[in-house]
Parts: sequence; C-alpha cells; structure tokens
Amino acid sequence: MSNDIKPSHNSINYIEFAATEFVKTKAFFSRVFDWTFEDYGEEYMAFTGIGLTGGFYYSQGVSVQEKGGALLVFYSDNLSKSVTEVKEAGGIINRDIFEFPGGRRFHFIEPSGNEMAVWSDK
Repeated sequence: MSNDIKPSHNSINYIEFAATEFVKTKAFFSRVFDWTFEDYGEEYMAFTGIGLTGGFYYSQGVSVQEKGGALLVFYSDNLSKSVTEVKEAGGIINRDIFEFPGGRRFHFIEPSGNEMAVWSDK
C-alpha cells in the first residue's frame, strides 16, 4: 500500500488487528477516521490513516483492554462529536466519557470486536 509516512529507527511503524467483519470494519474506519484500505485476498486488508498504517487479518480473536489487549487511542478536537460519529457508524460505546489526568476520553468497540478509545485535552 502506498504510504507517505517515513519510518524512523525504533518507531512504531505498522499495527495489525484481528477482524471477522471486514466489510463493516472497513466502512466504520473509513467513515469515522477517514482511513483508506487496500484488500490483499479474503483474509487481509491494509489501511492508511492520519499518521498510522496497519492492517486487519482474519481471526476470531479480539483485543480488549480488560484482557490485556493493547489500546489504540485516537485524538479528537470534539469528543462529543466523536462519540456521535462512532455510534452512527456502528461502534458500541463501552465506556462513557470520563476524566483522567490530561483530559477526557471514551472507549468503544469497533465492528470486529476490538476495543479502542478517543481522547481530548479539551
């Protein structure tokens, strides 16, 4: 996949997630986070987002924080708007907006079952 992000030594360069709902997952991230996708067969799709590249591979596994999964956290200028966008695109809010040192955030489950979060310093 075309990528304008130049990797730096010891930087995180790519991230992969398990997925079962490729069509719904692709539609969700395209709509909410403006990711673009490229399919590689029936069991892998790569994505490019703002400052991030990665992929989804077919697997029944999911990443959730309470079971030790890594948490991908997006930044938002408008947290309430992000909650609405996530819900309208088919995401499930599993932790409502809460405060933490440095800002506020919420957690959501995307269509393939992975937990992610959105935070704001506003």
